[in-house]
Amino acid sequence: MQNKKILASILFVLISFVCSAQGATPPPPMPPPPPGLPIDGLVSVVLAMGVLYGVRKKIKNT
Repeated sequence: MQNKKILASILFVLISFVCSAQGATPPPPMPPPPPGLPIDGLVSVVLAMGVLYGVRKKIKNT
């Protein structure tokens, strides 16, 4: 019984050394940045169309 405990202790210590000796894998490369697309191209046009639509609806309802 004593030999089994000693053997188990030695195996536990050896396995822990082997596990800690393994190097960590390097992190994966960063993904490419998103494209820098401008969002201000048609915002003024869409805003103007929204204002015109709102004015038209307001005139129609009165």
